[in-house]
Amino acid sequence: MRRVLVTVDGKVQGVFFRQSTLNVAKALNITGYVKNLKSGQVEVGAQGGEEDIQKLIEWLKKGPPMARVTNLSVKDLPITSEHSDFKILF
Repeated sequence: MRRVLVTVDGKVQGVFFRQSTLNVAKALNITGYVKNLKSGQVEVGAQGGEEDIQKLIEWLKKGPPMARVTNLSVKDLPITSEHSDFKILF
């Protein structure tokens, strides 16, 4: 089990990044959230199996077709039971 906080930089807002992240996370049985930040970045808090989290991180490096990811920051966090599913936060 692994929990991460990922910050995604680039053209990541207004390109269906949150909805696409939700779809990928749910397919991987990952819990957590995705949200836009006022800075123009996207933040992803995710928890799941080590292999599934790694798959999500690899996907986040590219994002959906219209996105242009320029940087990705990944921080490991302690495991929690905070989220029971994956959702978009506004």
